[in-house]
Amino acid sequence: MPAIRGILLDIEGTTSSISFVYDMMFPYVREHLERYLSEHWGEPDLQESLAALLTEYAEHQGTENWLAEFDDTVTPEDLQAAHVKNVNRLMNSDVKAPGLKKLQGMIWEKGFKSGEMVAHLFDDVEPALKRWTSAGIDLRIYSSGSIQAQKLFFGHTVKGDLLPCLTRHYDRSYGPKHDRTSYHMIASDYGVPANRVLFVSDVVAELDAANEARMQVALSVRPGNKPVENPNDYPVIESFDQLDEIFSIGEPVA
Repeated sequence: MPAIRGILLDIEGTTSSISFVYDMMFPYVREHLERYLSEHWGEPDLQESLAALLTEYAEHQGTENWLAEFDDTVTPEDLQAAHVKNVNRLMNSDVKAPGLKKLQGMIWEKGFKSGEMVAHLFDDVEPALKRWTSAGIDLRIYSSGSIQAQKLFFGHTVKGDLLPCLTRHYDRSYGPKHDRTSYHMIASDYGVPANRVLFVSDVVAELDAANEARMQVALSVRPGNKPVENPNDYPVIESFDQLDEIFSIGEPVA
């Protein structure tokens, strides 16, 4: 296979443990949601996110916009309480909707910048990112989490600020992670042939989509990940160090 010129990484189960996201990051949102809405209610970014959430909740539940339940006498406190209820419903269903992800990122910003949260990384990740960056490899992230949340995550890790290692971030605005069209768009944005990009993820369906777009792929098997019954003969790695053994990595980006 051609030498790798770009590496595209998933986050949960690839660079970081799934448990950190579900046991630390999501509970942080639930704990701080009500207060955040109260303190930032009039801000345009929050209202934009909440407007998207109205649509996302209606689509997920197959119902009309629940805001229609309220008349002109509704108070901000009533609306905030309704939003809290519906955000929690979406999170309970693990809905990966842009409005929800944006709101989560806004709340996580406080947690990361205050030091209440520090992003977990597997031990091999930081040295690999720095090694590949030094070799001229173009490193990027593709996650269902918002770009804002991704930057907060890698800017506040247990190994410090790793954002200098990353040149670009992609979220669901580039399309679903199970759709090969998303990977075609990302490869085009890289500006290199798709088969010169390596995508690493713990989800086989995502690897299938990337493989259909002609990217090279590897399945990440990390502690705490769900067992994979059918890896489709993709290379399986437990550490980023193995990627250097399996793939030709190191040709500088032109």
